[in-house]
Amino acid sequence: MVTATAELHVEDLTIEYSSGGSTVRPVDRLSVHAPAGALVLLLGPSGCGKTSLLSCLAGILRPTAGRVRFGDIDVTALDGGGLTAYRRHQVGIVFQAFNLVASLTAIENVMVPLRAAGYRTRQARVRAQQLLDDVELGDRSHHRPGQLSGGQQQRVAIARALALDPPMVVADEPTAHLDQANLEGVLRLLRRLTTDGRIVVVSTHDDRLLPLADQTVELAPRRPVPDTAPAPIELVDRQVLFRIGDPSDWVYTVTQGAIDIIVPGADGAPHVARTVTAGQWFGEMGPLFHLPPLSHRPSQRTHPRRSLHRQHLPTTTRHRIPRHPHRPTNHTTARAMTVRPSAWSSKGVRYRRSRVSAAPRSMSVYP
Repeated sequence: MVTATAELHVEDLTIEYSSGGSTVRPVDRLSVHAPAGALVLLLGPSGCGKTSLLSCLAGILRPTAGRVRFGDIDVTALDGGGLTAYRRHQVGIVFQAFNLVASLTAIENVMVPLRAAGYRTRQARVRAQQLLDDVELGDRSHHRPGQLSGGQQQRVAIARALALDPPMVVADEPTAHLDQANLEGVLRLLRRLTTDGRIVVVSTHDDRLLPLADQTVELAPRRPVPDTAPAPIELVDRQVLFRIGDPSDWVYTVTQGAIDIIVPGADGAPHVARTVTAGQWFGEMGPLFHLPPLSHRPSQRTHPRRSLHRQHLPTTTRHRIPRHPHRPTNHTTARAMTVRPSAWSSKGVRYRRSRVSAAPRSMSVYP
């Protein structure tokens, strides 16, 4: 039985990847400290970076920047044999879809990591049976996954993660496929895992886990609802209207002129993803669907076209998206990074003026 004293330190962690020619940053400069014996919840809706963060903690994914330290191990500096040893002995993983081998019985599934670590068959079987007894599945040890309920499969997956007695366990949405009857048993089991100093990190969007947690990390912070009414906006040339992840819930309709939507490419250089012209709309669609922000690499303020002179002030109006009163306020704008009036410059300067009225009645997600 493990008696762990190692602490978890996540320092300025950044995770980003390319999608559709743009750079997406689901985790941006995150810092977390978890003492030994803590149950940590990573809370947030789908797409906010929970699984990516767990993958970094487990040594499966290498972050773009920052550092993960577990005890005296710098996880982000490991490679080769050191990384294999860390995954095998320091961390146990409970997958969202269980990932049990369908052709193996429950006890054989738990034996897999033990045999891979060099345990003899008899030793592995005794240890696996003990773990199944601990999760109250001793009488189901010879059943295959297809003969087990969702809650029972989840407990087999937890037993497998504990096979080599790791000092840290990460669980990805462990309650996602469970009904209320199975939920309570799994929750009690997760809480019990921390009694010997083991750190348990759980990603979830289920608020029912909150009373069990010692620490909660909200990857998509809940923002207060702004109490301002739609009003005209004056824009000047090259002015940034909003950036992805800004606390905003407005939809804009252009009635005159055009707006450029600027995104960073895979190489980090900004480019125009779309030009919104009169009669078209753009804005923060996230609140309507309760989605998290897409955190992109910060774009440069320099426009790819030539520098422009002073722009005549256009008038705009904005309209708020209605939201469910009991759901968290999260925001996103698909692919858009920077929004500003567009213009051209040659020997003479010709400007396009932009005006926003109300949001359209019928909306679809851009792009």
